Amino acid sequence: MKEERIEVYFDTLRPEFPEYIYELEKEALHDEVPIIRRATRDLLRYLLRNNPPKRVLEVGAAIGYSSLVMKECLPVDSCITTIEKVEMRLVKARENLKRFDSEGRIRLLEGDATEVLEQLAQAGETYDFIFMDAAKGQYLNFLPNIMKLLKEGGQLVSDNILHDCDILESRYAVTRRDRTIHSRMREYLYTITHHDELETICLSLGDGVTISTKKERVQ
Repeated sequence: MKEERIEVYFDTLRPEFPEYIYELEKEALHDEVPIIRRATRDLLRYLLRNNPPKRVLEVGAAIGYSSLVMKECLPVDSCITTIEKVEMRLVKARENLKRFDSEGRIRLLEGDATEVLEQLAQAGETYDFIFMDAAKGQYLNFLPNIMKLLKEGGQLVSDNILHDCDILESRYAVTRRDRTIHSRMREYLYTITHHDELETICLSLGDGVTISTKKERVQ
């Protein structure tokens, strides 16, 4: 297929990551663990390298792959906080972060993202860059606390917004079990593209990504 040929060609152009990143990618694909696609990895690298944030928040650690990718794109004085609740994934995330983050730049918070985000917001935490890659049906529920946590001028990147292109279909064309995610993601996309405090662009790369910048208040 044309898309596969494009990816093969882009692989010849992509800057190299440390070898362990590719090993983790192979392991995740073999075990059918959802991780960010290479196009999303490219985007994160570009954004983080061109405007390095000091504090990064990730919602949805899985096995720690994307946190480690981001760590490799950031200066040594930047830190990452990542959230995960699924115990099976947490076991692997703990192991991977212990092996590949000896500097302790990645903080893993264990628990339900809705509760953890609320706790972080109540504690007055703020972040320059937030990467959302958790349960797609919960993005809209996360947003109020995300807005509190995101600094003015900071960026919010939301991954998998097309949900394997289901979002493009009529609600009745998707399977019944996916209809809630379908409606919630559509509402999330409408909300962030019409939000008074956000400037948002929707991109079709990977499984769809949005980049939102929190507007700075006019004095």
